[in-house]
Amino acid sequence: MDAAAQVQGKETGDRAQVRNHWSVEEAKALYALPFADLMLQAQRAHRENFDPNHLETASLLSIKTGGCPEDCGYCSQSAHYETGLKATRLMNCADVVTTARRAKDAGATRFCMAAAWRTPKDRDLDSVCDMVNAVKGLGMETCVTLGMLTPNQAARLAEAGLDFYNHNVDTSPEFYSKIITTRILQDRIDTLAHVRDAGIKICCGGIIGMGEHVEDRLGMLVLLANLPSHPESVPINLWNRIDGVPVEDAAEPPDPIALVRLVATARIMMSGSVVRLSAGRQYMTDELQALCFLAGANSIFIGDVLLTTQNPKVNRDADLLARLGITSGLAGGNQCA
Repeated sequence: MDAAAQVQGKETGDRAQVRNHWSVEEAKALYALPFADLMLQAQRAHRENFDPNHLETASLLSIKTGGCPEDCGYCSQSAHYETGLKATRLMNCADVVTTARRAKDAGATRFCMAAAWRTPKDRDLDSVCDMVNAVKGLGMETCVTLGMLTPNQAARLAEAGLDFYNHNVDTSPEFYSKIITTRILQDRIDTLAHVRDAGIKICCGGIIGMGEHVEDRLGMLVLLANLPSHPESVPINLWNRIDGVPVEDAAEPPDPIALVRLVATARIMMSGSVVRLSAGRQYMTDELQALCFLAGANSIFIGDVLLTTQNPKVNRDADLLARLGITSGLAGGNQCA
């Protein structure tokens, strides 16, 4: 029996069991299955854990933009590169709440707040905690991404009522040092552990299309699936082209079918996690997004802008979901056309 058949049989017979001991060979075998077989397994895993005809909708706001001391080679907000992005101060709480209220009215159920820091200062964390508390008062789930955290900082965010903390691993352990040198991957893993220990849910995924190989994408999934607990949310981002950053020269958009295969593999390996199509959806056709939803993606960001890059218009998303018969918080996203 070949590796693909072994994995296929293992998942078919033991789909309900959460696994935290995946090998890269198993991930490769899943990814390489005939497309119809891979999609069937992904659909089985999806339907056992989620409503296959419902999509989670979230909104993302940059509460502090630019000037980041990290040298992430894909990021417009790094102070190391000339990207034309103007750095801003931390937003005030009232403006954040106003934006969150608009996002809720547009159909978002989770509001995510991002600040371009290596790690937050205590005085800034006070302000973020106020934002978390105020947004929760609107009846929305809350998520923040603030860089690396200490155990005490994670505990403070938990006390403020934070639901999710986003801290992406970005890529595979082997490719990580090729895109970031100001921190190591273990720094990220440590922050994830602090967040988990504080009782906060984890949002953690990565970026594809930065010049990495398929093996790196699968290595990223193996890293996530072998954490002590799977992330509750797994965002898969397509790199948005940005002038002036090192990744620009190596970046190549992934083959659309390769993206669908990656989503399906993530769904099977982390069957109970929400898999989000995140940045880069403006590059995707409606047909590609539909295939990704069929493969198990069940969350998107709504809104015209994601941090510093573009996102599909809300009316385009509502129209697509309506044609697919997928329910969500978006107006018009509940009926087949």
